[in-house]
Amino acid sequence: MVAFRNNPPGSGEFPVDPGLVYLNHAAVAPWPVRTRDAVAAFAAENTRSGAAYYPRWLQVEQRLRRQLAWLVNAPSPDDIALLKNTSEGISLVAAGLPWQAGDNLVISNREFPSNRMAWEALAARGVQVRVADLGSDDPEAAVCALLDDRTRVLAISAVQFGDGLRLDLARLGRACRANGTLFCVDAIQQVGALAFDVQAIHADFAIADGHKWMLGPEGVALFYANPAARDQLALTQFGWHMVEHPGDYSRTEWTPAASARRFEAGSPNMLGIHALSASLSLFEETGMASVEAAVLANADFLARETSSLPGWTLLSRRDAHYRSGIVTVKHASGRHAEIFRLLRDEGMVCAERGDGIRLSPHFWNERSTLERAVALLEKAGRNFPW
Repeated sequence: MVAFRNNPPGSGEFPVDPGLVYLNHAAVAPWPVRTRDAVAAFAAENTRSGAAYYPRWLQVEQRLRRQLAWLVNAPSPDDIALLKNTSEGISLVAAGLPWQAGDNLVISNREFPSNRMAWEALAARGVQVRVADLGSDDPEAAVCALLDDRTRVLAISAVQFGDGLRLDLARLGRACRANGTLFCVDAIQQVGALAFDVQAIHADFAIADGHKWMLGPEGVALFYANPAARDQLALTQFGWHMVEHPGDYSRTEWTPAASARRFEAGSPNMLGIHALSASLSLFEETGMASVEAAVLANADFLARETSSLPGWTLLSRRDAHYRSGIVTVKHASGRHAEIFRLLRDEGMVCAERGDGIRLSPHFWNERSTLERAVALLEKAGRNFPW
C-alpha cells in the first residue's frame, strides 16, 4: 500500500489553523468538515422543529450502530451499545461480573488510569489484580504467564497510551479462550487508526470513545459485547431505554433488551450520534486498509526522523506488529514539561506522555506537517543541553 504524502484522502476535510501542527489524535482529534456540518444541521433542525422528526434521528442512531459494527467487524449491530465514554464501558464490565473472593484479573503496568482504577476497586470484594510488565521482548508472554484457573478477566489496551505499544490481541484472545478467561479490550488507541476485528481476536468486550482516532465528539463511545459475555453482566444502570420495548411507557412488566442496548439506561446522545456517524462516513469512503497504511507510514516517518535528531531517543517500538499510530520520543535532558510548553507555544499540538513527548498523526496529516513537527522538536531540543 502506497502512503499518502501530499493531499492524502480526507485532507480537505480538515482545514486546521495553518499555524498549528496537529499531531494529537491519541488525545482529542479535530472534527472533519462533514461532522461540523452535521452538528450545525442537527442544531438548526432542533431550533426550528424540536423533536418533530425524531423518527429520522432514530434512523441515524441505527446507522451509527451499523457503522461501528463494520468498523470492528462485530457479528451484528445488536452487539453494539452506545455509551458515554470508555470509562463507563470498563466500569460496566468490572461492576457487572459475579466476582468471588479469591478470583483474580490481569492488567498491565502501562494502562491508562481508566483501565486500572475500575479493576483495582474490586479489591474490596477480594479480587486480586495481577499486573503484567510489558517491558520485555515478548510482552504477550508476560501477560499470559499470569493467567490461571481463577483468572476471570484479562483487561488490556490494544495500544498503550504512553508509548504506543501495540499488542498481539489475537494471541492474547486465544490464551483467554483456552483458559476460560473473559477478554476485555480497551480499544480507544486503535479503533479508527488501525484495523480492529473483535471476532479475529476473540474479544468478549471492546470499548472505544469516539473523540480520538474516530475523529468524533466526546460523549459517545462504542461498547461491543458478544452475546454470551453480555449475559454474564449484572445490570447496574436502569431506565426506559434499556428495556425490550422502550417506547411502550404504559408497561409495568419489563425485561432488559436482548441486544447490547440493555446497557443504555436513558435517552441517547442524539447530537453526538449525528456527529460520530458523520465522522465514520469518512472512514467508510476511505477504507480502513488505506487509513491504516497512511497512519503507519506517517508514524514511521516521525519515528525515523525524530530519533535521528541530536538528543532525542525513540521510546516507541517500531518492530513488526508492535507499531501503532503513536510515536513517543525522549529528550536526553529529561525536561519534557518545559519542552512541551515550548512546542505548544510554537503551535504544535501533541502531548507529554510516557516519559516523553507523544506524537499521534492520522491518515489525513500531510507530509509537510510532519516535517514541521520534526523541525520544531529539533529547535526545542536545542534549548536544553544534556
